[in-house]
Amino acid sequence: MGTFNYFNYFTEIEEYFWQKRGAHLLVSPLDWAIVETWQKAGIPLDAVLRGIDTAFESYQRSRRSAGRPLKSLAYCVDAVLDAATQQKEAAAGKGPEVKRPAGDATSGSFSPGELRNFFNRNAALLTGACARLAPTDPDLAQRISQARTSLEQVALLVDSPAKLDLEDLERRLTIVEEKLSAALLAGASEEVLLEIRRDLDRQLAPYRRRMSAEQLARLERQYTQKRLFERYAVPRLSLFYLT
Repeated sequence: MGTFNYFNYFTEIEEYFWQKRGAHLLVSPLDWAIVETWQKAGIPLDAVLRGIDTAFESYQRSRRSAGRPLKSLAYCVDAVLDAATQQKEAAAGKGPEVKRPAGDATSGSFSPGELRNFFNRNAALLTGACARLAPTDPDLAQRISQARTSLEQVALLVDSPAKLDLEDLERRLTIVEEKLSAALLAGASEEVLLEIRRDLDRQLAPYRRRMSAEQLARLERQYTQKRLFERYAVPRLSLFYLT
């Protein structure tokens, strides 16, 4: 998946799911974690949308629908992976052509002003997290402060006279975010992690049999990361979150 052909990956999927479900409801933390697993696995946006279509068609034919809306993207996991496989085979000349769904506007870029605002906002949020944690967890506060410094160094590239390479910028941000995520995980208490795991297990209960062990492991990692970032009010640094 070309990184910046899909900079609005999350919002496109969220809005499409809203349309299919027929209700403009908040997407749950579990749904966002599922989208993150698709994004990190490199599944193209059009394959995700096609898989969502297939999952809704299957759900509407099943007895469990009974007029009830499909509540979670977890039901769509298998269909999305199948669509991605079909697309890969089509690209290699081994299967039927997969056409892009109508209305898929996924190209674009970021202006220097948008990037500066994004970096400044995230630096301010990291500063706030440091201030809150310093009295009770100085070690974690120091790790967050280091992430802020790294972010500020990456932000200098926006005003560099050289041509800005967004994919390289994203790689640098990914490294900073991964180190930050590891710090939050190491700093979280067993009670906090247990609470997150119980919440995930509760939400996944109706869908667990539809997922492989590898899918469940990826989802657990993404869900835990998302909940920890929310708990400590730490921003996501990837440009995927700029929109």
